[in-house]
Amino acid sequence: MGLKTWKDESIMKKFIFIIVLIVAMLGYLELSSKKEIARRVDSDQVTKPQVATADSLNILNEAVKNRQSNIQVEGEGIVIKILPDDTKGSRHQRFILELSSGQTLLIAHNIDLAPRIDSLKLGDKVRFYGEYEWNNKGGVLHWTHHDPKNRHPNGWLKHDRKTYQ
Repeated sequence: MGLKTWKDESIMKKFIFIIVLIVAMLGYLELSSKKEIARRVDSDQVTKPQVATADSLNILNEAVKNRQSNIQVEGEGIVIKILPDDTKGSRHQRFILELSSGQTLLIAHNIDLAPRIDSLKLGDKVRFYGEYEWNNKGGVLHWTHHDPKNRHPNGWLKHDRKTYQ
């Protein structure tokens, strides 16, 4: 009977050792993954937007022409279409501006991070500062809000003398 208890105890110790080993390996893998993400964020692998320092309209026109993205731009346009909010993932208020160049620009304003422009209507003038992303329909402007992690330039929208960020 003593021999059987010894064998059961030996099996139990091996089982506990294997469990501890698995837990340690999972912890190591999670830590390695977090370190890799931090390394990528700190390295040049993360594309930071270029900040416009000259005439933003010209920069925006060049970005459209050259199919560029990740460019921080400032400008203004007239609301020509108000779209339904995008509610998948982070919620975005969406509308289309027509710029003085005739180009149209989709505004995707994150209303989980910034106030919604409730009084927005067709024909309104809206000033903007955000990140331009090229697409074949004229492009989209996003990051029109503050960055809670302080890793990106803070954007904004201005409508009726009020700033939304």
